[in-house]
Amino acid sequence: VQADGTDGNCVTFVLHDEDHTLGNSLRYMVMKNPDVEFCGYCITHPSESKINFRIQTRGSLPAVEPFRKGLNDLMGVCQHVLNTFEVRLLPQELRD
Repeated sequence: VQADGTDGNCVTFVLHDEDHTLGNSLRYMVMKNPDVEFCGYCITHPSESKINFRIQTRGSLPAVEPFRKGLNDLMGVCQHVLNTFEVRLLPQELRD
């Protein structure tokens, strides 16, 4: 991940080897934060596997904070889905 921006409240993160799967999910999680004024992403070119992910916050909150929180929240959601899947759909012998 690279971070570009002179102002700490408005930063573009470059995520390499990623696509819409992470971009849209992470955008959703970050936008749940009321201190985020803008959050969006774009794929630079179809032949490149990277996205530009931009966050702009209100007040003095640095943009890296909602970015980090969004990633952590998304990991928590993914872990919950995996746990639910394993408990409900996998036989007991496959879980062990």
